[in-house]
Amino acid sequence: MCYYQPILVITLINQYNEISIKHSYLYSYSTLLYYFKYNRSSSIMFTLPPPPPYLLPAANRASFTATFSPRNSVTGLKPHRVSKHQRIQALALQDYFQQSKYLLTKSDGGPPRWFSPLECASCFDNSPLLLTLPGIDGNGHALLMHYQRLGQIFDIWCLHIPTTDRTPFTDLVKLVETTIRSESHRFPNRPIYIMGESMGACLALAVAARSTPDINLVLVLANPATSFGKSQLQALVPVLKAIPDQLCVSFPYLLSIMTGVPSRMMKATIEKGLPFEQTAKDLSEDVAAWLSYMSGLADVETILWKLKMVESACEYSNSHIRNVSAQTLVLLSGKDQLFPNLVEGQRLCRILPKCQMRIFNDCGHVMFLDEDIDLVAVIKEAGYYHHAELLPPSPLAIRKCVDSLRWTDVAASPVLLSTLETGKIVRGLDGIPAEGPVLFVGHHNILGFEMIPMLRHFIIERNINVRTLAHPIALNMFKQVKVPELARYNFLRIMGAVPVTASNMYQLLSMKSHVLLYPGGVREGLRRKGEEYKLFWPKEPEFIRLAATFGAKIVPFGAVGEDDFTQLVFDYDDQMKIPFLKAYIDMLTNQSINLRTDAEAEFANQDMHVPGLLAKVPGRYYFLFGKPIETQGMKHELRKRDKAEEAYSQVKCEVEKCLAYLLKRRQEDPYRNIITRLMYQATHGGLDSHVPTFHID
Repeated sequence: MCYYQPILVITLINQYNEISIKHSYLYSYSTLLYYFKYNRSSSIMFTLPPPPPYLLPAANRASFTATFSPRNSVTGLKPHRVSKHQRIQALALQDYFQQSKYLLTKSDGGPPRWFSPLECASCFDNSPLLLTLPGIDGNGHALLMHYQRLGQIFDIWCLHIPTTDRTPFTDLVKLVETTIRSESHRFPNRPIYIMGESMGACLALAVAARSTPDINLVLVLANPATSFGKSQLQALVPVLKAIPDQLCVSFPYLLSIMTGVPSRMMKATIEKGLPFEQTAKDLSEDVAAWLSYMSGLADVETILWKLKMVESACEYSNSHIRNVSAQTLVLLSGKDQLFPNLVEGQRLCRILPKCQMRIFNDCGHVMFLDEDIDLVAVIKEAGYYHHAELLPPSPLAIRKCVDSLRWTDVAASPVLLSTLETGKIVRGLDGIPAEGPVLFVGHHNILGFEMIPMLRHFIIERNINVRTLAHPIALNMFKQVKVPELARYNFLRIMGAVPVTASNMYQLLSMKSHVLLYPGGVREGLRRKGEEYKLFWPKEPEFIRLAATFGAKIVPFGAVGEDDFTQLVFDYDDQMKIPFLKAYIDMLTNQSINLRTDAEAEFANQDMHVPGLLAKVPGRYYFLFGKPIETQGMKHELRKRDKAEEAYSQVKCEVEKCLAYLLKRRQEDPYRNIITRLMYQATHGGLDSHVPTFHID
């Protein structure tokens, strides 16, 4: 289910005479300017014919009519938008070939233009703008399999370059640059993301090199063609000019096979495990869709023009690349047979001042057609999503994160205890409320090591994704980006962590989420020697009032085990005695965001530093979640300061009781040491076996 709305940028239209036109689905300010320029019109009356049947059910098919005038809004056009709660069927590679073929055959061959997939209706107001720039084929559908997910956090515009269009690369740069300047003028504080693949990545770099510092740009580049001069394609240009046309038209098919798309499509069909007859039918349909699409590109003149365009894109972007100052995320495929990506990625990271690189070992050149890649998770994990958003992570991202952290079960073998409504302590998480809003409040171990096994087991045992309120430094958020990544807990971003602010906490609780809060913050997470399991909480009971606003259950908890894994040998006090370390701490603190400037002296000490830790033979982590504390119906009562402070003291006291209980009872655990646990597992079914602990009364 994917069809399109026109993108109308009225600020660029001049006043001319009126004209009526009919056009296809692809509209943009460039298309409108084209008609204004040659038809001398002041307004446009146009009709969008109904989408093709395979794109939209018959019941929803209709023609839309609208009038467009300079400096006026569009009237009469009410395109269908898919609700964020409506189920959208997942798209496959066959859908990509079908819809790309449709663009090839139905496009009028006019100038390049933008379109916006209507299923990408963002669920957030003022969402960042995402401009997607196509690869060598130019159809603009590269992100088709990611529209639904990306459309939840971005306003997506896709650039379509008709096959017969011969717009030079420099004019494409001006087109995208004009769009960016216009949108930046309309929404000055709105971040603009440019996602380009192959040639589109070169176009993104070229535009960023011409951008002014006042525009908040972020680049996401997939297998950039900046290494075209070192690729196999470079040597094919003179060969294609020399060989007969009959052989030249086979080049697109060969190129597509080299990208790995046909083999991936067949592999995905076979892995469905359908009966042989159905599998054979699906394979034949897949191949037919692929051949039909490729036939639209098998034109000698078009092939040579496309290669010339890539060559121009490579030369232009490389000659201007040192002018790029935008944040850049480079995505590379480990099995790209067209470009030497891994070497090129390292080169780009050396040249670009704000660049990160991610490698996907199992992907071919056309990375965006791999359904196993979650682009939202990749962007958020890199810390490049700057818009305050609370979108839950996708199930795929959660599953990958949980699977990747399986080793923590072997190292930490966490013991999770919870308290039932009756007050009985049981092993497991049965005492945790299944429905939110729930606020977990506890003690922060050094560097937050306890969060990994805890969050992972909430997913495994109860399928509950706990949203962490984390310090911005843990999400790689600094005032400036020249600071090295101190605490890059990627799993926090993947699992949906957000910066710890009152507004974020308010919104998460309003969404009935399970939320994790550490009142002690950095002061507990970067403790000093002799401060094990000591609480450093502020005096203000603000989280009590916020919880009561939504009737959230407050679950106090304690986590014990940091001293069984590490020993603090070089703390903050030691480091401040050494001049160059003191200067580094001051620099790091200045670059980070201080959340407690108004707190009392002891708690306000939020200086950032890296504690010196000595590893021990791994012990075991223990968690105890206390009895949930109800706040339902207490909103007005807890507005009173004395009542709020009383509830605050109760929560703090319960956390201290949980810590005391675990510190005492872990002494009775015969499997506290990893060696005894491994011996037990060796005789009881292996590393997946359940290791017992102390007896629970």
